[in-house]
Amino acid sequence: MTADINENMRKAAVLIEALPYIQQFNRKIVVVKYGGSAMLDEELKENVIKDVVLLKLTGFKPIIVHGGGKDISKWVEKSGMEPHFVKGLRVTDEATMEIAEMVLNRVNKSLVQLVESLGVRAIGISGKDGGLLRVKKKLADGEDIGFVGEIEEVNASVIHDLLEKDFLPIICPIGYDSSFNTYNINADDAACAIAAAVKAEKLTFLTDTEGLYRDFSDKSTLIRRISIADAQKLIDSGELSGGMLPKLQNCIHALQSGVNRVHILDGRVLHSLLLEIFTNEGIGTMLMES
Repeated sequence: MTADINENMRKAAVLIEALPYIQQFNRKIVVVKYGGSAMLDEELKENVIKDVVLLKLTGFKPIIVHGGGKDISKWVEKSGMEPHFVKGLRVTDEATMEIAEMVLNRVNKSLVQLVESLGVRAIGISGKDGGLLRVKKKLADGEDIGFVGEIEEVNASVIHDLLEKDFLPIICPIGYDSSFNTYNINADDAACAIAAAVKAEKLTFLTDTEGLYRDFSDKSTLIRRISIADAQKLIDSGELSGGMLPKLQNCIHALQSGVNRVHILDGRVLHSLLLEIFTNEGIGTMLMES
């Protein structure tokens, strides 16, 4: 009996710890960039969506922006083609673009289905819908890499309309250019642009790393909190490599564009989203203006 009481007290303490965060972020917009291993592992996938649904039901206004790069690569290979990347960006010819749009829309609707099964109304859209994401061709160090888009404009009214009607928007990163050609968009870029356009309180990246490291080979150098100025110093130092460099640049841009906090979390950890938002200690890395 004592053990049961202690367990119940522990659960109560967790709820009480979450209370000020629920009050602070009530009716605030939170953008969740969902990708990486958390999309491929079914248990992780289900728990990430449960976390987002919990945010919705406790008064937050979550928006999911998802990728699907690994699935796209799988289907490109199944089609007899070889995936190619330049500076971390997928070289996207017409055939690859067709596959990417097919895969991303399939992923999108599977997430809608999962959210709806948990009792929350969701609408899945791409950047094509309502002219949500308008783009121009993006180059990789001056090299033309095909139908890869750089966002020029976000029609935030589309998202605000969905939020106002109590839907949970789930967005896949496909957009138009001025001639209505279809472009694939890096999901990190899309999440940052959308978060900035809707003036989100928080932008959260679910990644395959514990957070931001000063030295990725030394796990003791995990950075819990960092300002824009210190993040820029880290970029200028040339010590960052791989996908973290553009991700950090996106984070800085989002903060400078009106997003209040940016979080880099390990999506492989169950309920990392809730641990970051609802607990005093948090998890991963938080970036802020100062």
